[in-house]
Amino acid sequence: MNKYVIHGKNKLCGDVFISGSKNASLPIMAASLLTSEKIILQNVPDLMDTITMKELLTILGKKISGGGSQVIIEEIDPSPYEAPYEIFRKMRASIAVMGPLIARKRKAKISFPGGCAIGPRPIDLHIHGMKSLSADLRIEHGYIWAQSKELIGKKINLLGNNGPSVGATENVMSAAVLAKGVTIIEGAACEPEVEDLAALLNEMGAKISGAGTTTIVIEGVEQLHGTEHKIIPDRIETGTFIAAAGITGGEIHLRNVNASHIEKPIEIFSLAGVEIEILSNDQIIARGRSIKPVEVDTRPYPFFPTDLQAQLMALLCISEGISIITEKIFPDRFMHAAELCRMGADIKVAGAIAVIKGVNDLSGASVMASDLRAGAGLVVGALCAHGQSEILRIYHLDRGYERLEEKLRNLGADIQRIPQ
Repeated sequence: MNKYVIHGKNKLCGDVFISGSKNASLPIMAASLLTSEKIILQNVPDLMDTITMKELLTILGKKISGGGSQVIIEEIDPSPYEAPYEIFRKMRASIAVMGPLIARKRKAKISFPGGCAIGPRPIDLHIHGMKSLSADLRIEHGYIWAQSKELIGKKINLLGNNGPSVGATENVMSAAVLAKGVTIIEGAACEPEVEDLAALLNEMGAKISGAGTTTIVIEGVEQLHGTEHKIIPDRIETGTFIAAAGITGGEIHLRNVNASHIEKPIEIFSLAGVEIEILSNDQIIARGRSIKPVEVDTRPYPFFPTDLQAQLMALLCISEGISIITEKIFPDRFMHAAELCRMGADIKVAGAIAVIKGVNDLSGASVMASDLRAGAGLVVGALCAHGQSEILRIYHLDRGYERLEEKLRNLGADIQRIPQ
């Protein structure tokens, strides 16, 4: 395992190119299972999660090629339908292959997924959606066995206890494109990643309308064909670099962004004292100023995302007052708070609420990433801390950030990856 060693207090300045969206790439790559024809994807980030998805698709009969941010997916064997635990334990998003497998191959054997330790993330809505489409499912020995002679379109409500499920919306949508008749998803997730998947599926010949709203209508078709598609920019990486500019008092020119996808984060970071200039929809500048306290709830898109909660918390640790963050998606997602306190932060957590009292400075410490976004928050904190910090378990960060230390070094950060 590796760790980051960071010496803080360097202002980050310069240009950074934002990679393609991890959360859009994974279900889009999985959707290649819906056709025997070639799928060419552009702007795919080189991450552990996309590497894992490539491994899974290879097991399921695909040949993966391409270079840089291009991924070419071709079919060499249409028969495999089993997604093993060895892959699923690495990445929760592996569940995204369930809908495509059931839709095209009419059967699937899917392990229950793994992922980050950020609290319960049940897959009951995925199962509910597949059963609603007339798939037969049973659970045995840690696997979901599914089969269907024919998927039948239906009205399905996917609203869960903590709001819409992005993964379930994507999975059901991917299955419904080859179902007989019309499927209506109510309580659908509105995230840009859902829209991007719908765009790919429509390019493949699907008939989907309403993606990006709470009601999605899918008219089933008999088959899909190949296509070429460019993945949207990663809005969470964008927000992470905004936080990095803010906490170091620097000025970062962010390229290859989609400003329309981060309107709420721009609003909240601006309230927190980060000056954000929108040059165009694909370019913004973030400038660090004096940090102000804010109160914010994490909620489903278009509100402030839970995946930026840790990075915002790190920024607010040096604010001039008291901030409150209420986590309404994953109430247990505050494991990074104790690690930030090891760096001198003043944070009190009570249930789903974190109260952050700003301090003058953070100090370097050895801290541990408990999940992907928690790790990003600790990196943001370390960038402004006096002295040396060590971020352990950075394999979490490798799952979701492409060449993070390289991008930070190019902006002036003193960061090294060394064996742990």
